[in-house]
Formats: sequence, C-alpha cells, structure tokens
Amino acid sequence: MTDTPTLADLPQGSSDRMRLGSETIDLRQVKCDPDYWYPVAWSHELRKGKTIGTRFAGQPIALVRPEEGAVFALEDRCAHRQVPLSKGRVEGEAVQCCYHGWAYGRSGRCIDVPYLGKGKLPNGVRTYPCREVEGLIFVFPGDPAKAETVPFPRLGSVADPAYKTRRFGETVQCHYSFMHENLMDMNHQFMHSKQMGKMKPRYLGGENEPLMVEARYSFARTGGKQPWGETLIFGERRDASAKYAHRDVMTIRTEYPYQTLRIRTGDAPPVMDLWIVYVPQDEAHMSCRVFGLLSIRRPRLKGALELAWPLLVGFTNRIFAEDREIVELEQQAWRDLGGDRNQEVFPVINALRDLLRRAGIKPAAADS
Repeated sequence: MTDTPTLADLPQGSSDRMRLGSETIDLRQVKCDPDYWYPVAWSHELRKGKTIGTRFAGQPIALVRPEEGAVFALEDRCAHRQVPLSKGRVEGEAVQCCYHGWAYGRSGRCIDVPYLGKGKLPNGVRTYPCREVEGLIFVFPGDPAKAETVPFPRLGSVADPAYKTRRFGETVQCHYSFMHENLMDMNHQFMHSKQMGKMKPRYLGGENEPLMVEARYSFARTGGKQPWGETLIFGERRDASAKYAHRDVMTIRTEYPYQTLRIRTGDAPPVMDLWIVYVPQDEAHMSCRVFGLLSIRRPRLKGALELAWPLLVGFTNRIFAEDREIVELEQQAWRDLGGDRNQEVFPVINALRDLLRRAGIKPAAADS
C-alpha cells in the first residue's frame, strides 16, 4: 500500500483541511447532473432563420433562431419519422421537418401537418429551457420544472468593459472529471515548462464545501524566460528574481459543474479571469465539449492588448493543446486498464474527486 498524504500535511487554517476522497466508486463512470444550465453552442454558430444540431450527454438537441424572437431548443427528432429537426427549415417562429413538413413551435407542440386538418395534429417533441447570454446558448437538460430555481452561472468578467475576453473551446475525448483535475492541480506546470519556463507552485490553502472546492497557489520562476503570453496577462516583463516570486495568487475553484481561475496581486482586480465548463457529448460521458471565457484586464496603454492579442491566443492555444493531449492519454489508460487505477496523492485533488462523485449521477451498480 502506498503512502498517501493526510489532511494534516496541508497548510493549517480555518478552512484548509480538506477531506480525502473515497475511492469506492470509479469516478470516470459518474455522469454529470443534468439539473444545471449548460452551454451547448456559441451564438455565432446559429444564424437568423437557421437551426443547428448539438448534444448534451447523447441527447440530440436542435437549436432554432427565428428571424424574430429568441433562440429556442427542441429535441432533435421529428415525432413522425425521427428525422433530425436541425435539418429542417425555419418558418416564422417554427421549424419544419425536412421530410414531410411537420412544424413545431418553441413550446415543442406540433402546430402543423400540411396534409392533415388542424384538429388532427399529433403530439409534439420535448422542449428545453433555453437562454442566450454573452455569446453562449445555454439549455437546461434536466427536469424543466427546476430551471427557474437553479441559479444561472456567473460568467466571470466577460461583461466588464475593463476586460477583453477570448471565447474558446473544442471537443476533447475524455471524461469531464479529467478536465476538472487538470485545471485544479497546478503541480502539472512541470508539463508546460517548454511553454512557460520552470515554475515552482506553492499551495496556499483552500476551501471545501458540499458543491465547491477551491485551491489557491502562488508561483516562483526557477528557470527559463517569461513567455510573451504571460507578459500580456500581467502587463509587465518579469525575470526570475526573488521580487516577483509568490507575489500573485491564483485561485482555482470548482463550483459544480463549472470551474473558474482568477489571478490577482494583492487586493487589485484580477488580471485574468477564466470561466470554463465541460459539457458531456456522448451518453457515457467519455467526451466533452469545452466552453471557455478567458478575460484579460486591459492595460493602461489603450489598444496595446488588441495589438498583442494574437500572441496571447497562440500562447493559450499551445497550453491547451498540451492539456488536451495529456487528458486524452489519461482516458486511454483508463480504457486499457479497465478502470480507474490512479493513485492520487494530492489532498486537493482527492477532495475534488469526492465532490464530483457526490454531485454527479452514480452508475446503477453503485446505487444498489
């Protein structure tokens, strides 16, 4: 049996003692709780008078943008022959199936069958509560009766004009829990040393609540040069001298099912504010689509961030590519080994894993 750090090994403080996670349930078989607001598309993907198909955990969803009015979301199957409604045609505030022209309104009710009388209309299809906020189209894929009572997520600093925001994300072939672990555990900066130089993280403490785990870190550069992407984030050029060591605090938080990452110096507003979520695509939750909002505080020199923006995009793309490769390798190992064989030793990640087990939908065998 391997030696595992206990919670006593964490820095002391009123909320620094995190409970080690139990390993009785294979986390990679725990599914996301659908009773939350999840983004399923970017606003720019859906033009006026058009419809597109998307998914949540294997559920096919058609998003419809009428020429007038708000976006709405329906089950992406016509009630007639199960043909995707996302292949259909938008007419007024309804979508017509491409096969026989059956039409559905935003309520999901079938409102017209061209060859039947109005009194003989069949049942409709499922509709999803839908909202469009800050360039994202959200749906509530769970119990629709809960949609108005579940708090809508706060999307970081995207609405603050003091920040410039990059919207990014793609599909990653792994269970969403690997993504949560990757962002929360800053000890993996070792992997990014080619992009960022050698960085030594210091764990400063954290929080652990029923639906939230937080970790705070500071960093010291021990080798290599500061990348230009990092220079843009902090608004200044920094070397490896002691005066820059551990002056900034990075706070990473999983507030189920979302994650945030903020970097600030002292009491100043964050220089970087990230909001991110991993939306399961297949029924087994073994792939996820990433939706991220990365907000960078604008420097005093007007226009400087816009001019240098391509450098920051390139830098963050390289970091994300390394993260994507490693989590997909973790997922492949899970498949090859026939289950979760991870020997996690960092109490923060064990607390996170425990949260994801508690909050998610456990496999049927674990409930019996």
